[in-house]
Parts: sequence; C-alpha cells; structure tokens
Amino acid sequence: MEMVTVGTGAVSFEDVVAVARGGAGVVLSDEALAAIDKARAVIEDLAASATPHYGVSTGFGALATRHIAPELRAQLQRSLVRSHAAGSGPEVEREVVRGLMLLRLSTLATGRTGVRRETAELLAALLTHGITPVVHEYGSLGCSGDLAPLAHCALALMGEGPVRTADGELTDAATALAAAGLAPVELHEKEGLALINGTDGMLGMLVLAIHDLTDLLKVADISAAMSVEGQLGTDRVFAPELQAIRPHPGQALSAANLTALLRDSGVVASHRGPDCNRVQDAYSLRCSPQVHGGVRDTVAHAASVAARELASAVDNPVVLADEGRVESNGNFHGAPVAYVLDFLAIVTADLASIAERRTDRFLDKARNHGLPPFLADDPGVDSGLMIAQYTQAAIVSELKRLANPASVDSIPSSAMQEDHVSMGWSSARKLRRALDGLSRVLAIELVTAARALNLRAPLEPSPATGAVVALLRDHGVGGPGTDRFLAPEIDTAHQLVVDRSVTTAVANVIGELA
Repeated sequence: MEMVTVGTGAVSFEDVVAVARGGAGVVLSDEALAAIDKARAVIEDLAASATPHYGVSTGFGALATRHIAPELRAQLQRSLVRSHAAGSGPEVEREVVRGLMLLRLSTLATGRTGVRRETAELLAALLTHGITPVVHEYGSLGCSGDLAPLAHCALALMGEGPVRTADGELTDAATALAAAGLAPVELHEKEGLALINGTDGMLGMLVLAIHDLTDLLKVADISAAMSVEGQLGTDRVFAPELQAIRPHPGQALSAANLTALLRDSGVVASHRGPDCNRVQDAYSLRCSPQVHGGVRDTVAHAASVAARELASAVDNPVVLADEGRVESNGNFHGAPVAYVLDFLAIVTADLASIAERRTDRFLDKARNHGLPPFLADDPGVDSGLMIAQYTQAAIVSELKRLANPASVDSIPSSAMQEDHVSMGWSSARKLRRALDGLSRVLAIELVTAARALNLRAPLEPSPATGAVVALLRDHGVGGPGTDRFLAPEIDTAHQLVVDRSVTTAVANVIGELA
C-alpha cells in the first residue's frame, strides 16, 4: 500500500489525491507526534486551572459562558460530537470523506489543536484501513468549520455511527474498528472541538476539483482543436506573436496547445492557400484560447488559495504551545475557500458554454462548410447528432444555474453568535456537479468533431487529433452512418475523458499538453 507521511507542514496536492482517491494509507511523522505532545501538555495545564478556558473547560458557541466541571468534561466531548453529527441527505462520496479526514489530520499534526497522539493516530489508522464514516450532503454552513461532516468522522473515532469498510460494506464503527484491530478513543478536553472545527471538507473538494479541471482544460483544448479543424477553421490566430500582445499566461498556454494539436493537419492545410475566402472564424473557434486561458488563470488563482489553506492550522481555539496559551480566533471561516470554489463554478460553466457553441456549428448546414445537416447519414430519415447537442444544451443550462455563487448567501446560526457564514461546503458540492457536467459536454464535442473529421475524408486530420478519433473508434464510438442508439457511445466517450485516456492518447503522439 502506498503510504503518505503527514508532518507539521502542508500536505501536497498530490498527497490529497493519493489518499482521497487512490486509497493511500497515512502515517504521522515523529516531528508531528512531538508537536502534538507539546500542545497537549498546554491543554492539560489549562484544564487543571480554575480559570475557564474556551474549548477546554467551557461550553461551545453561544453556550461558551458555562464553566464545565472536570467530572463532566468527557461527557461534554461526547455530547459535542453526537449533537453536531446532525447531517442529512444522501451519502457524500468516499473520496470527499477521505480528503476531509486527511486534512483534519494535517491540522492536528501541526501541534496547534491540543489533541492527544492516540486520537490523531486513530484517525490516521482509519484512513489506512479504508474505514470511511458516512457523511451526508447537508449540514455544513462552512463556518466554525465543516461541523456536521467532521462530527460524523469524529463519531467513528468514538466507535459510534455508521461507516463503510474498505470494500464498501455498510456497518457500524465499533464493528469496523474491532475487525481492523483498533480500539475507539474516549475524547478528552478540547479534542471534540479540535476534530470538527475546520474547512477540511470544502478544501478537500477544492483540491480534487483543481486536479480534475486541470486535465479537463487539456481536453477542452483538444476538442476545440478538433472543432477548428473539422469546421475548416484557421490556426493562424493561435500564433505566439498574437498571444504576446495580450500577455495572459493561460491564453498563451492554450494557444500553444492548439497550435501543437493542429500541426501537420491535412484538413487545415487544404484551405490554407491564397484562394481561401475565409476571413475570420466565429468567436467560439477563434477565441478559444482567450476563454480557455481565462479559465486556466482562474484555476491558478484557486490553486494558490488552496496551497495557503493546506499550509494552515484551522481550529478555534488554537494552541500557541511556545507561549503556553490558547487563543480564540476566526481562522475557521471558510470565505477564502468558498470564493474560489464559486469562481471555479463560473468558469466551468463558461468553458462548457463555448464547447457547446462549437458543437452546434457542426450541425447547422448553413455554418458547417459542406457537411450534411446534423452530420446525419440521410438527413430527414436520420437525425444524426441533433439530440446529442440537446443533451449538451441541457447540461450547459444546468451549469449556468450552478454558477450562481453560494458564498453570498450567508445565513445566521447559533443564536446569532455565528451571524455570518461562508456556505463553502455548498460551493464545493455544486462545483463537483458542474465538473461532471463539463466532462460530458466535452465528450459530446469530441464525438461530434470526430464524426466531422471522418466526413472530411480523404483529407487527413493532424496526428494528434487523429489519435483521438482512433481512440474513440477503438472503444466502440462509431463514425458516420445511419442512426443508432447514441447514449452508450456518449457514455463511453465520457469515460475516456474522465479516466484521462483522451489526454494520454494525445500525449503519446505530441507529448504532454501544457
């Protein structure tokens, strides 16, 4: 099993993906264990003090004014976790739960939270053994952390609540722990709060979204190149000297990809001579680098925010071990993460929108430069890809609704103590749905453009785009012909997008795209 070591510093994007999606196990470094022990000593000193300290010897949130006697503090921790494990709705995906567990462990490892080492080690063991608590869709306001999702995970450390085993079987936490040779913990002062007070759910989904969108941007460049080629567009507008006079970095990268993808295209070469009467291509073709590039730059900004958040210790109160004290703070507020999650939903919708517009041009005989209507075999008898574009349009319409930001929709809670919240969890959930929609829109553009390139025979596509056409055909996505059941072919193309077969096929011919 691949193992990821969690220390006192930031976990990497690659580590998050490896643990969340790849099932890697987790171990705490000696440095992290020493930091945890040092912070725990501070908490134990404060717990013995007659002076109330928030999160250590008081109630929580709007109930923070009550001093809790020592004999009630174990009950306090149990009550906190049980009451906050109040999620509802469908189960959240396994990779999301594993991601938030890893990121909570990363904060524990900084020595800023005051948990005991055995509590942190049990959280690491759950990840290593593939025990995944059941977390629900609804429950987080993205402020005071992703409270309900994290509480469901903390509940499992206590040996309570439903979990799924490594093979996906639904069972209770006590049974799963026992089967793995693990014992539940009894939470001590501060531990319950430390386990549930973080932006880990929304951050984990942000990291996974950046990982996915980075590859989907390459797919978008590939599908755009195939559309430019199939619609007899020009590649001259992608020249580097034209990008240099508007020096957005993402635009330059996308244009360079398009140039590389279209190199040695027989289709493009066929209309490059002086007798070509095409002056300018439509915006959806000509401006692909500007739109795709803007998305790239937005992803880069989101990645910088995610990197700072990965390097953070998000808890309240936080332990300042060197000073021997605990301080309240507002670092749990999810606003920075929520904003970029919403920003990514906006650019995801627009990336899908321009892809749908390129697809639509193939189907209109007035705009597709000599191809049959709807790329049909016998138009009128056959409908071709008419309704595949309807599917794209339906998805794009949905993505536009999902682009409405959640982060502006604060709603007060906890008797007005928590009177402004980020809704970052909601931002992340809708972004995941949006990315699924984008991948399907791009798959349909690939199917459409590949059919068009076949119809341009005997003209040959470029080696790179030809490799994508061959990939689709080799996996049963058929070319031109009479109408057939399209849904399975669209699903196959979609799978080739999300499993990165499309970008791999291109990389095997011209190298990795930028």
